[in-house]
Amino acid sequence: MKPGLAKGQQAEVLVQVTEEMCPAFDGVVVHPVYSTWSLAHHMEVAARQVLLPFLEDHEEGMGTHLSVDHLSLTPVGKTVRVVAEASEVDGPRMVCEVRAYDGDRLVGRGTQVQRVLPKDVIRGLVERYR
Repeated sequence: MKPGLAKGQQAEVLVQVTEEMCPAFDGVVVHPVYSTWSLAHHMEVAARQVLLPFLEDHEEGMGTHLSVDHLSLTPVGKTVRVVAEASEVDGPRMVCEVRAYDGDRLVGRGTQVQRVLPKDVIRGLVERYR
């Protein structure tokens, strides 16, 4: 990893909630609101943005943990701001605390953990489990 990744560094992702982000089962939208799986995805994206500037060309981040508390509904059309902040950096391991807001209202929170590995190691692992 490139030097400089430290506790407190942040990244932010802005997302306008669309119908494609609603909970749907067997193609049927259940509620016209931001789904928990979309929230989880955007938390992963925000945490990755914290790590991305510090990856060497031969490295990649790999998620090892995600916890999500979905606290409140966010209707289609609203904008969600997802903020990830590095809370631990330990060699190739980074932990981010992630928060999601609809305006000033906290709608989700969680923790995301990534580990940095050489790309060839990841390729080898994929082949091993193939």
